[in-house]
Amino acid sequence: MNTICARLAERFVLKKRIPNDNGKYSRFQRAKAFRELRITAVRQVKDFILITIGIFSAAFGFKGFLLTNHFIDGGATGISLLISALTEIPLYVLIPLINIPFIILGYRVVGKAFAIKTALAISGLAIVLGTVDFPDITQDNLLVAAFGGFFLGVGIGLSVRGGAVIDGTEVLAIYLSKKFSTTIGDIVTVINVVIFSAAAYFLSIEIALYSMITYLAASKTLDFIIEGIEEYIGVTIISTHSDAIRQMIIHEMGRGVTVYKGKRGFGRHGDTGEIDIVYSVITRLELNKLNTEIEKIDSNAFVVMNSVKDTKGGMIKKRAHKH
Repeated sequence: MNTICARLAERFVLKKRIPNDNGKYSRFQRAKAFRELRITAVRQVKDFILITIGIFSAAFGFKGFLLTNHFIDGGATGISLLISALTEIPLYVLIPLINIPFIILGYRVVGKAFAIKTALAISGLAIVLGTVDFPDITQDNLLVAAFGGFFLGVGIGLSVRGGAVIDGTEVLAIYLSKKFSTTIGDIVTVINVVIFSAAAYFLSIEIALYSMITYLAASKTLDFIIEGIEEYIGVTIISTHSDAIRQMIIHEMGRGVTVYKGKRGFGRHGDTGEIDIVYSVITRLELNKLNTEIEKIDSNAFVVMNSVKDTKGGMIKKRAHKH
């Protein structure tokens, strides 16, 4: 594997045309190219695994729960399920057809790589739906709605984590929100109101109501998958004892810290000098401990907290405590 990567790295260096002063490629350049190639390969494998698991989870939600009871979801998935229930056209045919406009739109709005991944993910979902059999899990309507939505939400969420979507509604929502200066949430809500109204008219009010439960279960599961298991909190601390607070966060909390310069906007006797502002990211479970430690150092510290959906990099990683 390393030999293959080394050869690919050699080609990568040659393609980039970055020789040194002697016209040759240094060991550093080769190592850098190898590292970049390895990171890209690992990322692509990870994305492939996430999308594959997502496809099978969504297919299980469809065939193991929703299709038997004609329950639908929101978005492009809901449109596909509704048409399938009304016309008996197989879902594995409808899902690619309904999503074709969204794939094209995704190419324009997001980019080529996203559109390619999305096309492959949707095609993979159609193949699994058409070739893999899943057992009927239950006939209880409430369980069908809740767990069908859950597995569908897991599938969509893992696909998004892998850089693709198997429901193109949000691509349309992004496009329309930019065009009409409204929020993505408003667009998605309007689309889903139309879909569930159609379900109530063509199927039944009861199915429409159960379908709303399916949608809520799917959307909450999707949020959980995308935002992560832990809830992160970004904390901004303004205090005259900023260095002591910085040291406490590093050594007592075991977290990374960023310090940036600020200027007082209000102070006694016109004191508007510079002040260090401390910023860190912690988990929700550590919030109480942080507040307690800050109180010990400066009870008058000004602390601002905001929810952080996800993190990347070393800032959130625990630093080793020194004993």
